[in-house]
Amino acid sequence: MKAAVLVFPGSNCDRDLAVAFRQAGFQVEMVWHKETSLPNGIDIVGVPGGFSFGDYLRCGAIAARSPIVSALKSHVEKGGYAIGICNGFQVLLETGLLPGALMRNAGLKFICRTVDLEVVTAKSDFTRGYNAGTTVAYPVAHHDGNYQATDDIRKALKGEDRIAFRYTEGINGSVDNIAGILSENRRVLGLMPHPERAAELTLGLTDGEAMFRTLAGAAVDA
Repeated sequence: MKAAVLVFPGSNCDRDLAVAFRQAGFQVEMVWHKETSLPNGIDIVGVPGGFSFGDYLRCGAIAARSPIVSALKSHVEKGGYAIGICNGFQVLLETGLLPGALMRNAGLKFICRTVDLEVVTAKSDFTRGYNAGTTVAYPVAHHDGNYQATDDIRKALKGEDRIAFRYTEGINGSVDNIAGILSENRRVLGLMPHPERAAELTLGLTDGEAMFRTLAGAAVDA
């Protein structure tokens, strides 16, 4: 089982994500944004949180045009797994690998705290370690986490059971309280909350551990 974690100038959750992958049993390789290919045998690519390129222009917009992103797109198009967390979710939206947009928080303030999330679907390799309807606690730390989408996208996400997580309360203005979504083939997840910061007891939160454990199981099965 091998995971690649992309690293951009301004990434600050790349090592946290690598630790969570390693604890679940993955071999992890850190991949600098100027690389043009992923290491051989990668099962999942992690796009971490942080402030890639200082959030200039738009959050994730410059990172989405880095050389390594062509390899990320190819990996996904071939059916590979990918997860984008916080700024990583913003990057995945900017690449077009997931639909919609992340706007400035409705309250115009940076939000940094642990929040409760509803697991909306258990029908993905990211969420099958939970029961649908379960509440989990993950930290959030974002200023631009207000998920918005057209009516057609919202209908598709709901009709195809592709909403992975919802906030149990409105925290940033996200439409339908959406906190995380899945791609059409259910192998790409983008979410604003940080499961990697809730994956071990020493961090005080363990609800994120199930996500990495089930991903490892999916990689073994594959």
